[in-house]
Amino acid sequence: MSASTPAPSPPGSGPADDVPFLPSRHTGLLMAAVMAVSVIQFLDMTIANVAIPHMQTSLGASIDTISWVLTSFIIAGVMVLPLTGWLSDRLGSRNLFIGATALFLIASMLCGAATSLTEMVVFRALQGVAAAFIAPLSQTIMFDINRPSKQTQAMSIWGMVVMIGPISGPFLGGYLTDQLNWRWVFYVNLPIGIPALVLLWWLLPSRPRVKRQLDVFGAAMLGVALCATQLLLDRGNHNDWFEATESVVEVIVALSCLWIFAVHTSRVAHPLFEKKMVWNANFLSGLWFMVILGITNVGLSAVLPTMYQNIYHYGVMETGELMVPRGIGVLVTMVITNRLMNRVDPRLLITVGYALAAVSLWMMTRWSLDMDSDLIVASGFVQGLGLGFVFVPVNMIAFSTLAPHYRTDGSTLMTLVRNLGSSFGIAAIVTTLSRNMQVSHADIAASVTSFNLPVIDPASASAQLGSIGDAAMAMLNGEVTRQAAFIAYLDNFDALFWLLLAIIPLAWVARRPKPVDRPVQVAE
Repeated sequence: MSASTPAPSPPGSGPADDVPFLPSRHTGLLMAAVMAVSVIQFLDMTIANVAIPHMQTSLGASIDTISWVLTSFIIAGVMVLPLTGWLSDRLGSRNLFIGATALFLIASMLCGAATSLTEMVVFRALQGVAAAFIAPLSQTIMFDINRPSKQTQAMSIWGMVVMIGPISGPFLGGYLTDQLNWRWVFYVNLPIGIPALVLLWWLLPSRPRVKRQLDVFGAAMLGVALCATQLLLDRGNHNDWFEATESVVEVIVALSCLWIFAVHTSRVAHPLFEKKMVWNANFLSGLWFMVILGITNVGLSAVLPTMYQNIYHYGVMETGELMVPRGIGVLVTMVITNRLMNRVDPRLLITVGYALAAVSLWMMTRWSLDMDSDLIVASGFVQGLGLGFVFVPVNMIAFSTLAPHYRTDGSTLMTLVRNLGSSFGIAAIVTTLSRNMQVSHADIAASVTSFNLPVIDPASASAQLGSIGDAAMAMLNGEVTRQAAFIAYLDNFDALFWLLLAIIPLAWVARRPKPVDRPVQVAE
């Protein structure tokens, strides 16, 4: 926002000022509509992943090209996401949110009807553009239409979708693909989104339009940097990282454009994001926590289903059921957090939350190949309890010292760093899994000799037993691979455990926000 633009007055300090920034009719019904749109948007981050093999067959794509169905969604989103605040000011928050919702539903319908890979990639890119606007605007709306004393409750409700959506996406996608077909992972958005769109048209108020100058050069540099970063994270493992020229070029482009953006922002009069907002201590700490939340929630959620299926041989439905306890844990502590926020220091809640999440990862490092599902359920539930304690306090701390007119840009940055954390987490976990598997496979295979396999000599099995020996050796190699993969997963759990322990003290860097039932004047 331009420095000369008068900001809306924030709440005062008395009970009479406990009013929403944007009063609305039927606030509960409007919240339900916003939540419905958020549900389908967050589900689409992961729901299509399990349907990729079916899409590949139906669309006649190769293993390499079908990955662009996921990549196009991510890249298109990160390129336009930084523009959310400026577009909201110029077009009006109501027009942008309703337009993005309509575009998302149309793109979902087109994705379900796609007959070629080219069509699917284009339509997924459109869906990614719409989704990029929906995420930060939905958070801003939840803040704006609720009284300050009710904002914690609103964030608890919205946070349930943010936390549970990526977890439940693979389960729902697998169910729809098995019971109907892969096209329904997109069509499912329509019966949820269309009624929500009607309610939004009826009830959604708008922030006032502002003639805000766009930092075109800064937006372009940041967009290119984000695009290069996402391409690197998404394709790096496939390209063997810096062994490929593509990855090297992406790193150079990302770092160069990010440096240019930072220098340009420090000097320009009207930057893309106001310096006063970006350098706010509470907001900065919230951004760091969102990065870790993206790694631990979305990143871990992306690889656990693969582990359950490949290591423990659970089916798609069973795998989805094993992810449910994490969601239940999140729901439980979100409800508890809503009641504790005005009574307990939110920094303590964050500390307890990450401590519980660290305990769950420590429990996961004690898993074994012959255990039953009870330990998976228990650790998942504890992890959900911990993550549920984190989301709402982080958001309330981050926004507690920001004026209302910064909310859209603040929500945009929070969404951006959470998505980057998710992408980084997935890339780091998948890469370390792959490399640790190779090391562990070599170590285990070196110990498989005729001395500990007295029935068969591995070195001469094929020559002595022919096809039977080949089959036996294939089974033996399969078990070695399974055990090597299991060790690699445990190594990842151990690394995440230490990461969470290290991040806990950061909660105490932020200032404690004032109780939300006694709103205070925030600095402009």
